[in-house]
This record gives sequence, C-alpha cells and structure tokens, in this order.
Amino acid sequence: MSASRANASTLGEMETISFARGVPAPECLPIEELADCAKTAIARDGAAALLYGHTLGYQPLREWIAELHDVDPARVVVTNGSLQAFHFVLSALAPGRVIVERPTYDRPRKVLTGFDEAAVDDDGLDVDELERVVAGSSRPPLLYTIPTFQNPTGVTLSEARRRRLAELASAQRLRILEDDPYGLVRFEGEPPPTLFELEGGRSVIYSSSFSKTIAPGLRVGYVVVPEGLGAELEDLVASTYITPALVGQAIVLEFMHRGLLVPNLERVRELLRARRDAMLGALERELSGRALWSRPQGGYFLWLELPEGTDATELLGRATQSGVTFVPGSDFGGAPNSARLAFSFASPAEIDEGISRLAAALELVSEGRGGIGIAAPE
Repeated sequence: MSASRANASTLGEMETISFARGVPAPECLPIEELADCAKTAIARDGAAALLYGHTLGYQPLREWIAELHDVDPARVVVTNGSLQAFHFVLSALAPGRVIVERPTYDRPRKVLTGFDEAAVDDDGLDVDELERVVAGSSRPPLLYTIPTFQNPTGVTLSEARRRRLAELASAQRLRILEDDPYGLVRFEGEPPPTLFELEGGRSVIYSSSFSKTIAPGLRVGYVVVPEGLGAELEDLVASTYITPALVGQAIVLEFMHRGLLVPNLERVRELLRARRDAMLGALERELSGRALWSRPQGGYFLWLELPEGTDATELLGRATQSGVTFVPGSDFGGAPNSARLAFSFASPAEIDEGISRLAAALELVSEGRGGIGIAAPE
C-alpha cells in the first residue's frame, strides 16, 4: 500500500480539496485595488453608474473595449458575464444548427436544446471532423469554440487549424462564436492570433470576460458582434435586464485607466503557473504509467484520462470520501474514464496532497477492477 493511500484513510477531519472549482484562488483577487477603484468610480461617475444606462453597457467601457479590438463601439455589447453574451448571440442569430467541441464547457451543453459535435485532440478542435459535420448544411451553422486553454481540456487550437477555421468562416460556410476568457492567462509560449483577428470579425463573433483577469464577482463580460447586430440586440437585452450592472463595469474601466491590468495579470500568471506546475509534478509522481493528462501552457484546467474501463463518476464518489473532488469528463461530453482537474483554486501544497488522495482513490477503484493501467504520457 502506498503512503498516499495510507494517508487518505486518516484525513476525514480535514477540509476537502477541490479540483472542481474553475475559479481563481482568493490571493489572485486584487481586493484593495478594486476597493479603491470602486470608491473613485462611484464618486466620479455618480448617477451615470448608479442609474439605468445604455442597454448595451457602460459607454466608456464599450469605447475602451472597441479600441482594444479596433472596432466601432456600436459593435461592443458589455454583459453580466460572458455566458449572458452566449444567450444573446444564440437568441439573435437563431442558428439552425449549433456545433460544439467534444468535450466542451458544460454550460452551453445545458443551454442548448440540441447540437452537433466535433472532437478535440492535443491540437484543439479537429477541423477535418468539423468539415464533415458542416457538409450538407443548407445554411451556415454556428460553431461555439474555446480555442485557447479550452475548458475543460486546457488545450490550445494550433495556428494552422485557426487559419483553416478562419477560411471556413470567410467562405461563409460557418459562423463562429469564439469564447476567449483564458487567453491572457498564459504562462509560457507565444499567443496565437485569435480567430476574430484572422477572419476580420465578419463571420466570427468574439466573446471574453474580466472574470479570469480581474475578478469573477464583478460579472463583467463582453461580446464583439458583426456590424449591425448590436442595434438588433437592444430590444432583446432591454427585455432581459433593461440595463446591465453598470457599477461593476465602471470599476473595471477605472482599473484599466489606472494601468492595473498588466501588473495584475503578471501576478495572476505567477500564482497559477505555480499551481499548474504543482499539479503536473504530482501527477507525474503519483499516476505515471496509470493515466494520461494534458499539459496546458495557461488557463485553469487540465484533462485527465484514466485507465480504460475506469468510471470517473465512481471514482469521484471514492475520491470525495478521501477528501478531494473533481468533475467527471462525461459532464462535458467526454469519455466515461476522463476528468477535468482545475488547478486555479487550491494552493500548490493542497494540489500536491489532493493528487495523492486522488491516486489513492484510483488505486482502490482499480483493485476492484483487476488493477488495470495504461501507458504513461510522453
């Protein structure tokens, strides 16, 4: 019996270590800076931030985002989180078919009443499979994709595949909703161009959020839509919430005007890189030769492939008893033996201990199935 397995039986009084929560650790949050920005934003903007405002968002922030993406502010819709933007785009476009990645973020899977899928591998979305899915469509379908540090796998779409996707969109064979909340949370490597940049924003809609770069509780996301669509969205947005939460948007703008985003990103990247490295190191120590996992260059998550025949949902029950949680891959459309591990919330020491607990739980589950295993990752 391994030491980690022996330890797992003595940890009942300890707090559960969560690899399920896709949220930043408290120390990633710029609390003092945001408090000061809030005081300034409300004192300066007063009624503009506290009354009803523009339906499509706080106008000064719309203008800041428009300058960032080199577009007309009329194309920017600032929302209460990026998932709200997803709802608005779906309602406005009313696509006949929606295609998602397999696996993908579980919220769109729950929102959509029906969808097609194309697989994700180590280089991101399989564009060959996507083209087969698209073939025969009477009208261009809508692809929802997270090309950079994808949720749940952590993989990034290669530049070659990005260019192929942009060509498909440019040829009007496909419309794309590019969800990019993690792109700035990069630990190493050069960032590839976004699909929006490659295609020019005619058939690619770009969505992002300040949840991962500043704080999720602000609930500030945005979407850059094709020309004319912003005006079409006004009635839909107004019927949803009249106006979004403008105070949070005013705080974000003050944060930007003070030049706080870049140093905050540097701090967040350092904190999350240490957590990613702790998880990769612990997985190598505990599960080498027994499982496979992705090696993300940024973001919040990595993808774990357990031995063939392992039921991740069953393992979750055993792991929870041992004081560690995760999300089974089947929640995202993945295989039954897969799991998403979030390294964003737990500390490096907790991650190290949590992976030991997970390995002990897997050992117990595997013993009941004959001790199965798979080759170690290269």
